[in-house]
Amino acid sequence: MDRSNPPIVISSGTRLGWVGTGVMGLSMCGHLLTKGYGVTVHSRTRAKAEPLLARGAQWAGSPRAVAAQGDVIFTMVGFPAEVREVYLGTDGILAGARPGSILVDMSTTQPSLAQEISSAARARRGIRAVDAPVSGGDVGARNATLSIMVGGDPEVVTAVMPVLEIMGKQIVYQGGPGAGQHAKMCNQIVVAGTMIGVCECLLYGYKAGLDLEAMLRSVSSGAAACWSLTNLAPRVLKRNFDPGFFVEHFIKDMGIALEEAGRLGIVLPGLALVHQLYLAVKAQGHGRLGTHALMLALEQLSRTEVRSDRA
Repeated sequence: MDRSNPPIVISSGTRLGWVGTGVMGLSMCGHLLTKGYGVTVHSRTRAKAEPLLARGAQWAGSPRAVAAQGDVIFTMVGFPAEVREVYLGTDGILAGARPGSILVDMSTTQPSLAQEISSAARARRGIRAVDAPVSGGDVGARNATLSIMVGGDPEVVTAVMPVLEIMGKQIVYQGGPGAGQHAKMCNQIVVAGTMIGVCECLLYGYKAGLDLEAMLRSVSSGAAACWSLTNLAPRVLKRNFDPGFFVEHFIKDMGIALEEAGRLGIVLPGLALVHQLYLAVKAQGHGRLGTHALMLALEQLSRTEVRSDRA
């Protein structure tokens, strides 16, 4: 820990920065504005940030410009290549970050990249980096009930905790740099397994002639209860595959987990199977749909379309 630049003390006057205003980032940043923080935002497409700008957020033309104006900078972007560019690129955050500032990446990316960003930040005038990926999808982002898995120096995590608590309900410190991302991989392994279970139960119930809504009331109250069953199964029945989390992003996450599993010398056959099925979903042209669009691949294999209305 660099004692020459102790972590800032966050107050109502702390200036925040935000990069990435997609499905989840828009809501998450919105909670910070609601609490009265001044926020400077940037996204690849300015139109996606307009709801925040209309509420008083300030626009910056690059991640570097965001960092130059903020004390604590948050990022929520899609792919590791974007994370790398946002932090380490010519117009990236580290090129503009001020001494003593804290960088909080809430994207899901490789643990090794989180460690690289942390090391690069330490080398730049006492800047600190935290990896804080989230779980809870669009619902959790809108309701500020996200689970946030945090990695980094404990003193720095403590410093940013008041702001994390605005966006999440369950915030758990996992360990040093990269540990938050490792915990997120554990989360995604579970989600992959539960998602195929949810979709297969709906397919089975439909072909068995059950009232699917009645079946879900029973199953959701028993040992099979889970977030995906409660929040996503009803969307499948309505044929609403709008994204709370994109298929293509989930494929990325599973790929990271499988790469890490190989590095750790373990075998995850269940995850590998679901990964292949999601690749089929993307091959069907559904990469920008929600993760529950896994049902579309299973329906194609079974030549069956699951609907609550059988008419």
